[in-house]
Amino acid sequence: MRRMTVSVLIGVMLAVGLAALPACKQSRGNDPHARTPSQKPQYHCPMHPSYVSDKPGDCPICGMRLIPINSQGERNEQPPATPVPGRATVMVPSDREQLIGVRTATVSKRELTVLVRASGRVAYDPELYSAIAEYQEALNANEKIKDNPWPDVRERAEALMNASQLRLRQLGLSEAQIEELSKTSQRPTNLLLGQPGESVWVYAQIYEYESGLVRAGQAMEVISSAFPGRRFLGTVRAVDPIFNSETRSLRLRAEVPNPDGLLKPEMYIDAVIHVSLGSKLAIPEEALMDTGTRQLAFVMKGQGRYEPREIRVGHEAEGYFEVVSGLNEGEQVVASANFLIDSESKLKAALSESGAGGHQHGK
Repeated sequence: MRRMTVSVLIGVMLAVGLAALPACKQSRGNDPHARTPSQKPQYHCPMHPSYVSDKPGDCPICGMRLIPINSQGERNEQPPATPVPGRATVMVPSDREQLIGVRTATVSKRELTVLVRASGRVAYDPELYSAIAEYQEALNANEKIKDNPWPDVRERAEALMNASQLRLRQLGLSEAQIEELSKTSQRPTNLLLGQPGESVWVYAQIYEYESGLVRAGQAMEVISSAFPGRRFLGTVRAVDPIFNSETRSLRLRAEVPNPDGLLKPEMYIDAVIHVSLGSKLAIPEEALMDTGTRQLAFVMKGQGRYEPREIRVGHEAEGYFEVVSGLNEGEQVVASANFLIDSESKLKAALSESGAGGHQHGK
């Protein structure tokens, strides 16, 4: 009888245990923080987030202690969607911000000036001198026969004047310069000789990507290695309308005062043209990350959170980039240690994608 009672009790306990087992399994399956045997902890270096290890230790690159990837209390969830493929928003604790030297800058408007640097020479241009002389002679001839009764004579004189004017345009003179030449009979001897007290013409070459910046009327500095420390200030008078097909450059012409006659024809010079862009939204050049196909910046969102943002920039001007789109005035962007933040952003996005892919594969 006693043996039977013990057997009954053992049977009841086994039945209760078997009944509770599925519930226990179900409870484990619903715990989002439960770690399955296949999910091993991962560690990375605070200074080199791209280095990942499945066990604690020191970074082989810098020797720093590895930290768990989720040591900041991050949950093993897919991060919120980001508008930049391959990048994810990252969290950087304040102590780590100081460790890696994070510095931010404010997106703000500022006066931007682009310095276009070019090499050139003091002009010695007999061809242009002859073309100007022909144009002035054609003007005089046309003026003398404007009352001629023979239409053919007047037409030939006018055609000669138009042809000589077109020749000047091909050689690079502007409409304003041609108009100025039509009002005087004085020949531009400074294209042949550099005389004290007269100005000289300076020809400089600018590249194709700079051609949209330079125009007549802009100030230009001229420097010659023959006169160290001496700067000659001039003005851009014209930009050639035709590109050089071999160098893909454009020639500009500037008039430079030469009071002491120091600048001589065919002397090599270096030129700097100051181009004002006006007040533009800008960021420091250190804040821009150019991947070759995209331009990125990391925007500080507060509480150690940094969001990747795809942007477009325009001209570079003395350490700043003009912001075309993607950023708003007053936002804070990372201007130092952004390569480390970018590395962690790419790592986090890659881990998220691999985790999402594995979860879908398990389904």
